[in-house]
Amino acid sequence: MQMIQTVLLTVLVFFVIITVHEWGHYFFAKRAGILVREFAIGFGPKLFSFKRGETKYTLRLIPAGGFVRMAGEDPEIVEVQPGQTVAIRLKDGVVHRIYLDRLDERKDAIRGEVVSLDMERNLHIDLELDGEVEHYSLHPQALIIARGNETQIAPLDRQFNGKTVGQRAMAIFAGPLMNFVLAFVLFLVYVQMAGVKENLQIGELTPDMPAIEAKLQVGDIITAVDGEAIGTDFYRMIDIIAEHPNEPIVIDYVRNGEAHSTTVIPQPNEAGEGKIGVTAAYGTRTPTFGETITGGATLMKDMTILIMDGIKMLVTLQVDLDDLGGPVRTAEITSQIAQQGIVQLTSWTATLSLYLGIFNLLPVPALDGSRLIFIGLEAVRRKPISPNKEGLVHFIGFALLMMLMLVVTYNDIVRLIRGE
Repeated sequence: MQMIQTVLLTVLVFFVIITVHEWGHYFFAKRAGILVREFAIGFGPKLFSFKRGETKYTLRLIPAGGFVRMAGEDPEIVEVQPGQTVAIRLKDGVVHRIYLDRLDERKDAIRGEVVSLDMERNLHIDLELDGEVEHYSLHPQALIIARGNETQIAPLDRQFNGKTVGQRAMAIFAGPLMNFVLAFVLFLVYVQMAGVKENLQIGELTPDMPAIEAKLQVGDIITAVDGEAIGTDFYRMIDIIAEHPNEPIVIDYVRNGEAHSTTVIPQPNEAGEGKIGVTAAYGTRTPTFGETITGGATLMKDMTILIMDGIKMLVTLQVDLDDLGGPVRTAEITSQIAQQGIVQLTSWTATLSLYLGIFNLLPVPALDGSRLIFIGLEAVRRKPISPNKEGLVHFIGFALLMMLMLVVTYNDIVRLIRGE
């Protein structure tokens, strides 16, 4: 039962951070008036989908990402060419349906040969009917039906490239932005659940070590070591003890509300550092509103610094392949943290969301950061980069990322098989 719960929590973590990222793209694209053809979570074969309004919502097999497919970003799959025979269906004198196959089965439809059409600007289609050319207006949401699939036309003002630089930049940046928002909210939730450290206590005692000989007990509140107030800084306590191997030091503590002190002689370890054999535990209290905001912001800042340091090491090739982890290792770590409880899982989910936001803003082809660079160049040049050139750059970048992902994933699987 616990295993099932761990798996479900692991899947939920990935689902939430990916969905929030893609929802950011989706929301600001829709807000700008861009036609969003598909909102997908995952890659690969489709598990199920449904359509609501203009958008198809899809869940795919491989939960390693997602995408929002906007009109105009990629070449449209369905094309209608002059000379092609089609059937159209009118409503209130305007074309709402264009049929490309099974024309004889289309009832109440007008069949003819396409003379000219414009599905982006003037929205019309001219058909030759019995030797005469008839002009018809297209509805801005007209559908092209072929092989049982419906594809909505995309006038220029509904396409991604038909929007302003600011609108396009916001639609791209919104994905990482939503990850940052989610990370901050989850860090706030974590601070509330974990509480604020109020005092430093003894968590566990190691047998045959000086702390036991000095009659210290689990739950004792440490107030000072060698005359220095400790507060909740366990690492400072460790440093002080490490500096006094085989030398007596005084530890002040509180037990059952009464102050006590005892002398301890730290035992040197292999490195010659003094140890007394205790682990830390903390007394906590519910944080105030201000402490929650401050604590969440501090965690956000500290984790951002750690992530940026890790990316710097990756860029400067200061890491080995075994130090890298793909979706498999991330899922493995997530499942391990899920077993520790919802408090630690909340912190880890916040960290993953923050990492996803930062990683996507890197200037790597196919990532959001690279797309923002192209939009920025367009703003500076006052004219767009060639779509073919930009598309080639993103394609090469995506291919390289997929190759790296495959190598890292293979390494993760081999490591799991070996039990490392």
